[in-house]
Amino acid sequence: MNKNLFLIAVALLMSVSAVFAQKRAVSGAPTGYNTAAGLRVDFGDGSSGVGPNIKHFFTPNGAVDASLLFWDGGVSIEAQYQYNASIRNANGLAWYVGVGPSFGFPEGEDSKTLISIVPVIGLEYTIPGAPLNMGLDWRPHFTVSPSTHTTAGRFGLSVRYTF
Repeated sequence: MNKNLFLIAVALLMSVSAVFAQKRAVSGAPTGYNTAAGLRVDFGDGSSGVGPNIKHFFTPNGAVDASLLFWDGGVSIEAQYQYNASIRNANGLAWYVGVGPSFGFPEGEDSKTLISIVPVIGLEYTIPGAPLNMGLDWRPHFTVSPSTHTTAGRFGLSVRYTF
């Protein structure tokens, strides 16, 4: 794997994390938190990826969810803008929908960077009175470069600490 691309991906994720760490008061966020950080597992058709994940609300319903995922044979960095809303009469439960880019850096000398569009729809539960959040979503990948293909059977599972 190209070490420079990997270092750029790590630096980008750390920069995004530093921005998210600057706590802003977002009143009325449907999830009951402003920022959550933890672990995401991306699984389904093909190999599975695992890595750090962070979600931060910039508006009461608008959040950015970013991950750095390590795969068997590469690494990827992705981020989605998500619209979030609570589910009436279900304390701690919210739904979200969003879309964003994914950049995959496979290992090997002839490997090319994969660029994908990743829509996402899912449910998230924040345990009332505890700083723990869990999310499960469907996240198909529409790869646009270096070739085009669709991987519909992709899912994400996140477990995060909220603050």
